[in-house]
Amino acid sequence: MNDELNERERNILRSIIQQFILTATPVGSRNISKRYNIGFSPATIRNIMSDLEDSGFIGHPHTSAGRVPTDKGYRLYVDELMEVKAISEKEKNLIKTQLDSQIKETDDLLRVSSGILANITNHLAFVTYPKLNTGILDRIQIVSLSSTRILVVITIKAGLVKTITLEMSSEILPSQIETVQSLLNERLSGLTFSEIRATFSERLKDVNDPEKPIIRFFLDSVDKIFTDFSQPDRIAISGAKNLLKHPEFEDPEKFQGVIELIEDKDIIIHILDRVGENSHNEIGISIGSENEIIKLNEYSFVSKEYKTGEVSGSVGIVGPKRMEYSKIISIVNYISDILNEFINGTTVK
Repeated sequence: MNDELNERERNILRSIIQQFILTATPVGSRNISKRYNIGFSPATIRNIMSDLEDSGFIGHPHTSAGRVPTDKGYRLYVDELMEVKAISEKEKNLIKTQLDSQIKETDDLLRVSSGILANITNHLAFVTYPKLNTGILDRIQIVSLSSTRILVVITIKAGLVKTITLEMSSEILPSQIETVQSLLNERLSGLTFSEIRATFSERLKDVNDPEKPIIRFFLDSVDKIFTDFSQPDRIAISGAKNLLKHPEFEDPEKFQGVIELIEDKDIIIHILDRVGENSHNEIGISIGSENEIIKLNEYSFVSKEYKTGEVSGSVGIVGPKRMEYSKIISIVNYISDILNEFINGTTVK
């Protein structure tokens, strides 16, 4: 708990932030006195607001007599002052119905989830594909497509599947495929992708001559086969136009950050990875200047990991700092639980 503020100051700060979230206009003492049952006169509220400004929790735009929350104020609000709203049964049913009607495979699940999240929150939404690097290899299947082309099907223990087509320089016999498949499963099953990349040549150095060309080809392609999805393909993004509805981004210069965000998805993935490291499997929130990238100082990220076995991805939203955190958090939480349910076969109420 933040000991810097007393209970009166905390109540006033909570009211200021809630009012600013609703109106997007600077908040004055008389406004707080009328709209919130604080129990203090406008003069007392004005003095407290002055103290909050001196402490860096609110700011004073030069064009207005009212105050606006600072990043420090928002941080205290999300950590200690707000109450997370429970997601309504209507919203739960809407989410489940849309997912049930549109999901045919994992790619659909992530894309549709991103779209639903964008529509419900009115922000930019994203879902990242699970990171396979830490996944444990279950089995490898090799399917002959032609005399020189093979399809490699890689299944990890979490149930996720990756496929890749490889073109060989010489013909492959069916008997060679069977032998190589057995060898790869025998020596690589139970290892993570990173372990396979690091030890592949050592584990298969004693292979017999007939299979050596194929094994050598696998060795040459090991970084391509046993790797994560390429970064740009690892994320589904929806709802960019939603941000245009918020007054913060009527200024084209501020909206430029969104355009760059969508065009360079690595930025989101980098921020998500950093937020995820600090959130310990709970909701991660990065506010304004906490994002480190100057052009994203007007935005907040709210995200949570979803897990399937040993691998995980992230789901969340990007929006203005003036977002309804209490509602957003409950929805992101629920979508994360839904993704766990669909991928792992459990049930979310």
